[in-house]
Amino acid sequence: MKDTKTAFRFFSITQWKKEQDYLRTQHQQGWKFVSVSLIGLYHFQRCEPEDIIYQLDYNPDGIAHREEYVQLFRDCGWEYLQDYTGYSYFRKPIAEMDGEEEIFCDDASRLDMMKRVFQGRMIPLFIIFFLLILPNLYTQSRGSDPSDHVLTLIFSILLIVYMISFLHFWLQYREYRKAAGK
Repeated sequence: MKDTKTAFRFFSITQWKKEQDYLRTQHQQGWKFVSVSLIGLYHFQRCEPEDIIYQLDYNPDGIAHREEYVQLFRDCGWEYLQDYTGYSYFRKPIAEMDGEEEIFCDDASRLDMMKRVFQGRMIPLFIIFFLLILPNLYTQSRGSDPSDHVLTLIFSILLIVYMISFLHFWLQYREYRKAAGK
């Protein structure tokens, strides 16, 4: 029987909760998360099934001061696993939880994380969207060459993907703002 496995899963930048749940489910099934690499390659090691909470935090400032940042979480009982695309990965057995299953102590902290994700991830996507996707979609849609039609289709698909990403982020952000009372 294999003691390791690699699984491909893709989570968008706003789907960290789904990613956390996925890692928890894998651990409950006897597969401890080891690392994630490339785009969506999750590496696991066989273990005893256990209920472990996985948490992700997006904090580029924390990563810049890694020792202090990681020590803060260690002091609260969280095991640091890795940094990947701006997110830091932590885990903690549910048996060691004090009724709180998240690294964030309140909705305002979650909202702060959403703001960091917006600044670090969504603003660059907006820039790409407005400087590359929209102008190219406009230019290609006005062309009459057959390759222009193909490029129009590609840029139209990118437009839809970007719009879904923006909408998804906005809905999550609005949800956290409501919960934080802002």
